[in-house]
Amino acid sequence: MRQTIRTLLGTGALATLAALSLIPATGPAGAADGIEAIKQRGTLIVGTKADYRPFGFRDPSGAIIGLEPDLAADIAKRLGVKLELVPVVSANRIEFLQQGKVDMLIATLSDKPERRRVVQAIDPQYYSDFVNVLLPKNSGITDWAQLKGKPLCATSGAWYNKDVARTYGAEIVAFDGSEKPLFALKQGNCLGYVYDQSMLQGKLLDEDWKAAYALPLKGILDAPWMMAVAQGNTSLQAVVEAATKDWMKTGFIVEEEKKWGIEPTSYSKAMHEKYKNATN
Repeated sequence: MRQTIRTLLGTGALATLAALSLIPATGPAGAADGIEAIKQRGTLIVGTKADYRPFGFRDPSGAIIGLEPDLAADIAKRLGVKLELVPVVSANRIEFLQQGKVDMLIATLSDKPERRRVVQAIDPQYYSDFVNVLLPKNSGITDWAQLKGKPLCATSGAWYNKDVARTYGAEIVAFDGSEKPLFALKQGNCLGYVYDQSMLQGKLLDEDWKAAYALPLKGILDAPWMMAVAQGNTSLQAVVEAATKDWMKTGFIVEEEKKWGIEPTSYSKAMHEKYKNATN
């Protein structure tokens, strides 16, 4: 067999293969490798949003900052490694995790049964949010029923797009990410932008949006958000779940909301109350 391989490849190719075999594998840890591979690499690679202020967005230098990058940084600190953030969008984030491009997701991922079937969810969920619509102040819309037949910009892959269309009769016009639908909204291609309420509240922190847009409707479809690791990665799962409980115990997420200009949600406050006196 060795002679056959040598004949087919030649001595030069064999030398190349031998050299390659000495190069350590790099890139995200596989599910079976867990935190030991991450520590050996020296970097935790986290998929997060880069167009979702204040949860994950770019500062003037291009660096990704926000509430969720802060959570990722805390986990990296607990592991004693550096942090690498990989920008993801709703349409590709689970695929990135399944393909091993990232070790975990902290990317505004709503907790849904179909998602739990393909990734390892982290419990308890770290956040919860409503769905709402960013509308021009002069839209005249004061009730969800008034959206029937109206075009709403939306983000591709958002789980609630079909629910809003079916329940309220809105015509969903979907785009990748969140910047494209916001641009389409400003261009008058749709009446409003249906998305996660906290992100829309974050958008209204910008003076140019605050001047002309508002959230006149009551939030609907409250849904918890989950962090996720690859299926089978139980060692990283254990670390992240312990971190989540600690965040709730100390009120870290509530403080992060305040830091990034968000009114603390009822979920964050309730989970802090639940865990702050817990003994483990």
